Amino acid sequence: MQNAPRNNTFAPRRQSRRDTLRQLATGAAGIALGGGLARPLAANAASPAASADTSADASGAAMLDAIAWRLLERQPTRATGLGVDTGAHAALRHRLDDISQAGIDALAASLREDLARVKAIDTSSFDYSTRTSFAVVKSAYATALDGLAQPYGDVAVGGWRNAPYVVIQNVGAYLDTPRFLEADHPVRGKDDAEGYIARLGQMSAQLDGELGRMRSAAGQGLVPPDFLIDRTIAQMTSTIAEARQGGGGMVQSLVKRTADIPGDWEKQAGQIVSGQIVPALERQLTELQRQRGLATGDPGMRERPHGSEYYAWALRASTTTPVPAEEIHQLGLEQLAELHGRMDPILKSLGYTQGSVGARMTALGSDKRFMFPAGDPGRKEIMAFIQKRIAWIRAQMPRAFRHLVPGNVEVRRIPIAEEPGAPTAYGGAGSKDGTIPGKMWINLRTTDLHRKYDLPTLVHHEAIPGHVWQGEYANRLPLLRSILAFNAYSEGWALYGEQLADELGAYDDDPVGRLGYLQSIAFRACRMVVDTGLHAKGWSREQAVQFFMQKNGNKREEVASEVDRYCSWPGQACGYKMGHNQINRQRARAIAELGSAYDLRDFDQAVVDGGNVPLDVLTDNITAYIEATKA
Repeated sequence: MQNAPRNNTFAPRRQSRRDTLRQLATGAAGIALGGGLARPLAANAASPAASADTSADASGAAMLDAIAWRLLERQPTRATGLGVDTGAHAALRHRLDDISQAGIDALAASLREDLARVKAIDTSSFDYSTRTSFAVVKSAYATALDGLAQPYGDVAVGGWRNAPYVVIQNVGAYLDTPRFLEADHPVRGKDDAEGYIARLGQMSAQLDGELGRMRSAAGQGLVPPDFLIDRTIAQMTSTIAEARQGGGGMVQSLVKRTADIPGDWEKQAGQIVSGQIVPALERQLTELQRQRGLATGDPGMRERPHGSEYYAWALRASTTTPVPAEEIHQLGLEQLAELHGRMDPILKSLGYTQGSVGARMTALGSDKRFMFPAGDPGRKEIMAFIQKRIAWIRAQMPRAFRHLVPGNVEVRRIPIAEEPGAPTAYGGAGSKDGTIPGKMWINLRTTDLHRKYDLPTLVHHEAIPGHVWQGEYANRLPLLRSILAFNAYSEGWALYGEQLADELGAYDDDPVGRLGYLQSIAFRACRMVVDTGLHAKGWSREQAVQFFMQKNGNKREEVASEVDRYCSWPGQACGYKMGHNQINRQRARAIAELGSAYDLRDFDQAVVDGGNVPLDVLTDNITAYIEATKA
């Protein structure tokens, strides 16, 4: 891990930037960090933690570790993703998560037990870091249990993907398990290959477990919108067709990685896919076709049984705040107007003077200078473009952080079968030990999804300094803290990562690139409007699509899938801007309170070292950082 020079003070390049950015680094009197990233910044500074009882801390840490492993026993694929399914826990590499109703019920029982244990502990004698970890567990587990008390749906435990529909265009084992096996399950020797086969053999049980939950939800009146079912049927049909052809990617991924490992891997995997997985997929497809006959075009939760209660919970889970839908809706409109006010003079300087900002951005998007070639030549160019952008932003990180992580990122195309229902990109960190790299997944179903002016900010969001970068700091925290995450923090940080890239000079000589960045941030303000519009105000799908196109100049090809995503992940889209707002609010507070002692690198380090937390805990972490700096 590299350290930035302590006298390398970053200064913004333009005086005309926001008032909150004018003092990004007005002094180098930052906090000296000792001993790496095992604890949040505030815990290393002068605070009540300095006099904490170390024996109590050890006891608290042991309890947190035990809770982490109890969760991973229920979710072994998480253990593989983190790279901790080794040694005494190696058996986890041979198991898939139980996503049947019985498995969900067992998970809920485990969460209730561990939450009760955590609540019974007096944490006053713990150091700041350990107290923070207990607060994180309480928030994540209580929120998840509230979600599991809802009558249906998938609930994330310390994660971002909450979905009322068990199987839909972007949710379900038919997508998740093949992608996990290909990207995250390592095959370095015979035992890993046997683990792959074992997990493949459990996939049909996953599919049938979901099937039971699909039928149960439909029996309670919960049927997905017809347009989502249509997408899902098309994707599952494609998955089945591929699986019938020699097992498809599920078999070939193993064959490719076992070339030097003796064994009849292709035969074993092929028999499982053809004899077990394909029939289970066909059973799910039959149920989807049945539900298609019951479906309507209503997109939101408001029109579904218990939908208003579900959406209220989903918003709270996504934003980690109690802010209601109407307030989020209005905030989105206000922030969209403010961002368009920043885009307007740039557009005028480029000769785009007529019409709304959205109309002018639509015109910009039609400019062939900013398009990638169609087909495979364009896909290759996009991949090269991303790698160049990653190299540039990685070199800027010493100006924004005291302590650097490697930023180990691999860029991959989203699996073709998944692309129609997938967003333009997504990403995240790799394993705790770094052996599995973080990934930026890019949707290349058509190169028209991307423009040369909007792809840079997408890289900064998904890779560096966004999800992959921040996730590597989280991976240096205790195990449970590496597992638990909060949508508003994760996505708020990724938006802040886009902002950091701009502040570090990404677009100083590229006004069109800055428009792409501002349009991206404005897109997240639109999300607050659209998500709440769909689920709380009775908007139609087309109304939501048109809002993006007309107000922000986004492409229909891009936003149709986006809107569908909001229909299947209610509330998730609101976490982005809510989290971004809070990070900026805390930064403005630090600038105001610290004056010449403020340094951007210390603030950013405090945010990432504090770990992935609810927004109220983020505020506490920044308070501790400010107090320690003053001391």
